[in-house]
Amino acid sequence: MKLGLNLGYWGAGNDADNLALAIEADRLGYSVAWAAEAYGSDAATVLAWVGAQTTTIDIGAAIFQIPGRTPANCAMTAATLDTLSGGRFRLGLGVSGPQVSEGWHGVRFDKPLARTREYSDIVKLALSRQKVKYDGQHYVLPLPDGPGKPLQLTVHPVREHIPMYLAAVGPKNLELSGELFDGWLAIFYSPEYAKESLASIETGRAKVGKTMDGFDVVPTMPLVVGDDVQACAAMVKWYAALYVGGMGSREKNFYNQLAVRMGFDEAARKIQDKYLARDYDGAAAEVPDEFVDQTALLGSKDRIAEKMQALKASGVTTLTVSPFGATQADKIASLRTAVEAAEKAGV
Repeated sequence: MKLGLNLGYWGAGNDADNLALAIEADRLGYSVAWAAEAYGSDAATVLAWVGAQTTTIDIGAAIFQIPGRTPANCAMTAATLDTLSGGRFRLGLGVSGPQVSEGWHGVRFDKPLARTREYSDIVKLALSRQKVKYDGQHYVLPLPDGPGKPLQLTVHPVREHIPMYLAAVGPKNLELSGELFDGWLAIFYSPEYAKESLASIETGRAKVGKTMDGFDVVPTMPLVVGDDVQACAAMVKWYAALYVGGMGSREKNFYNQLAVRMGFDEAARKIQDKYLARDYDGAAAEVPDEFVDQTALLGSKDRIAEKMQALKASGVTTLTVSPFGATQADKIASLRTAVEAAEKAGV
């Protein structure tokens, strides 16, 4: 099991600290550094910045928003980043949510599975450097009633195949990740619940005659090192409350629905009620310690090593950590602790 680093969102005064984390992860031998985007800093520019100041660590989009780029533009960006980084880019995609898709990008959040399938087809076609011609429900290239003609990507990526990942939560999207992608970007991953999620991915793999061999299971997990597990959990609760309570509307919040499927239905309802009422502290207080402990790395090096063993046994192949700490020095130190814990766990 390899280690990755999730740098999250940039542009909120944390850029220098995030870069320092990426450089330290590169020095420590981490496999990949991921960057995210919502409606602030874009991930592509961030990854170019990180890639220019690191040497061996892969740079990954976690994720590029499907409604934010045409598939051809996504392929252009992927090819450019792969070239500039010397073959270190990983392309993670996700549909985002209806509020961002329709409110920020002006793209209807309709039939996300079909849209993702077509988007993936075109990106792969473009990256293969074939002339792009596609007749889909959501994308038609070239347009049939104008001067457009099928075009071919002029940039040569370093690798023949750029790894593609899908951020997926629901069963059907998980199945799609197995069918069409090289890996799954997971959030709130719990070894106790992993069997259900991975079964959906296996179904998708079977559709195209593949097994789980070579498929990258990549959860992002908060990492808090300390002697007091309850205090460590408290540092993460605002993050859980943000997603379970505030990422989406009351009617459509994928993370809330995931918490319900994991057995935290009553807590998920209370978290959402308080978060949507803008009682953010109250929402965080409703996050159960058990939920955080299942979905994060908390406590001493020995305790984290035990959790790593459980994660590997459940099917994780790249464990991506998101370090939490009171200071930047704490976060840097936690990256080193994670390496030591992985060595101790023998993973």
